[in-house]
Order: sequence, then C-alpha cells, then structure tokens
Amino acid sequence: MSTAPAAPATSAGQEDPIPGRIRARRSPRPGTWISAVIVAILALGLINFLVTNEVFDWPTVAAYILDIKVVQGVGWTLLITVLAMILGTAVALAAAIMRRSENPVLRGVSWAYIFVFRGTPVYTQLVFWGLFTVIVPRLAVGVPFGPELFALETRDYFPAFWAAVVGLGLNEGAYLAEIIRSGLNSVGRGQSEAAKALGMGNGKILRRIVIPQAMRVIVPPLGNETIGMLKTTSLVLAVPFTLDLTFATNAIANKLYAPIPLLLVAAIWYLAITSVLMVGQHFLERYFGRGFDDRRTTAPKGGRPILPPARPMPSVES
Repeated sequence: MSTAPAAPATSAGQEDPIPGRIRARRSPRPGTWISAVIVAILALGLINFLVTNEVFDWPTVAAYILDIKVVQGVGWTLLITVLAMILGTAVALAAAIMRRSENPVLRGVSWAYIFVFRGTPVYTQLVFWGLFTVIVPRLAVGVPFGPELFALETRDYFPAFWAAVVGLGLNEGAYLAEIIRSGLNSVGRGQSEAAKALGMGNGKILRRIVIPQAMRVIVPPLGNETIGMLKTTSLVLAVPFTLDLTFATNAIANKLYAPIPLLLVAAIWYLAITSVLMVGQHFLERYFGRGFDDRRTTAPKGGRPILPPARPMPSVES
C-alpha cells in the first residue's frame, strides 16, 4: 500500500493545510537588471558631465538665479500666463458652445475663428497684435455715415503687455475650444434629456449637469495647455514685450557674454514653475475624477476602506 507524500511544512513549522500545493516562484529576469545597470551608468555619466563641464559655469548660475531682473521676469511671465489662459478659456467655452449650436451662423463663426487661429503660427499672430496700433490707429463711435460721438487712440489703451495677452489668449482659445467641445460631447445625451424632462433650462443643464462631468475629460489637456502657454510666453518679444523671463535672461547674457549659464537660469525657473503646475493638475484631476476612477470608497480616517457590495453568486441546482 502506497503512502501519500508528507505535507510540506510552512514557514511557521506547521503543516500546509493544502497538501501538494504548487508554489509559484518568480522567474529570473536578468535583462531587467542589466538594463537598470546600463541606465544608472548613463545617468551617473550625465550628472558628472553637468557638474564638471566648465562651460555651464554653475557659479554664474547661482549668482543670477535670484537676480532682481530675473525674478521680475518670472512675475511678468506668470501674469501673462494666467491672464492669457483666463481669456483663452472664456473664448474657448463660447466657441465650443457655438459649435454645438443649432444656428448655422454661430457654428460658422466659431469654425472660422478656430480655423484661422489654429492655422497660423502664434509668432505671426503676436507680430500682428504688436502692429495693431499701426493698423488701427484710432477707434471711433458715431452715427453711420454721420458725425462721430467719441474717438480714442489705440496706442493709449493697447500697450505691448495687453497685445501679448490678447495674442496668446486668442491663439490658445482656438485650441481649447476643441478640447472643451470634446469634453462636452463626452457627457451622454440622455442626461441632458432627463434634465429637460425635470424642467431644467439649457443654461442650467450646462452649468449643473454637463460641465461638472465634462471637467474630468477637460482638465488633463487643459493642464498641458497651461504648461505650454507658460513656455510660449517666451515669444512675446515679437509684440514686442521686453519684461518676461526669457528677455531678462537674454539681456543679462548679452551683458556678460555668457549665454549658456543664463539659459540654464531660465530653464531652472521654467522647470520649477512647471513642477508646481503639474502638482496642481494632479489634484484637479483627482478632484474631478471622483466616482469614475476609484473603485474603492474612501473610509473615515483610521478606518478600513469600504468595498462595493459583492453581487450574490447564482445558486446551481443539481
């Protein structure tokens, strides 16, 4: 009579309750470790190159990283970024709603705006807005083919700063319009129909039903566009606006005949601001993604996470 093999002992010295169980072992993967070693060596080599190369001139970078002109340039860059994104988002929301309108005139105007501002380079648009006071030297309001009521000189009310904000904002609005439109279209039509059945108007449906759900789709590309806008402000010299971060570092570089260290100063500031924006984008995505991405329900502090109720298994009759 054959005897059954002895049950393997567990780590605690007790017998395994499931005799003959197959124990899986992690398969060796030497390629992963070899790749990690190669990447680590390359990273160390890059760090050594950055630290030891005298061309980068890190003492000059440290001396001008908090220079008053550079810090003022950072402030102007942030101000242009915020104002241009506010203008671009407002224009984009209007254009996206017009694209969804049943009125062919509104749809046509929105399409033409998006076509023109997405189809021409932003540098060209900034040059145009910089020359706006030459193209339109004065604005007058009056009776058609009659006397003027009042007029104003555009150069007095449209300086280079506002030309940069308007140019960047209108260009950004054309891109954001398609992002917002795709976000609005991602919300099921049935929800709007159900809200109409409850007596809600179109404006209230848009504010209370459609936009809050569409934000989950809109926020990630909106964050990317904000980061892109921050870096696009380096082109406002085309207006010309000469107080931003890129112009400030270039002016110092031309004075010292040291372009590379001042390029590093600008790059470090852009990276620092971009990092803050990425953190803000992460929290916005998590806020508007509640109920969509997390399968677990957050428990009170100190408690265990609450799992969704399990579906009962169907009974099988013999």
